[in-house]
Amino acid sequence: MIRHCVFVKFRSDVDAAERAAIYAGLKALVGRIDGLLSADFGPNISPEGQNKGFDDGFIMDLVDAAARDRYLVDPAHQAAGARLVAALEGGVAGLMVFDMDVPSA
Repeated sequence: MIRHCVFVKFRSDVDAAERAAIYAGLKALVGRIDGLLSADFGPNISPEGQNKGFDDGFIMDLVDAAARDRYLVDPAHQAAGARLVAALEGGVAGLMVFDMDVPSA
């Protein structure tokens, strides 16, 4: 399974309603893109102070790398991603992506 982790720095003028709408658009991809199993979103709640300004994030689980690759090029993902990037500090500079291969249970 691929765990697709995305950490973001929203611009200060992006309100909670817009953040929720962006996340809803991404959540809607579950069931639409073959192999995309789940999507969870939320603010950083770590007390460690090591988030380097990435105050929000989400994790998407995909069955395998092939599903991740389908997700990346899917037009609905690209549209949702463009909306997300437009809301970030510095565009893509306000985004960090980390994918990891998680062994099946």
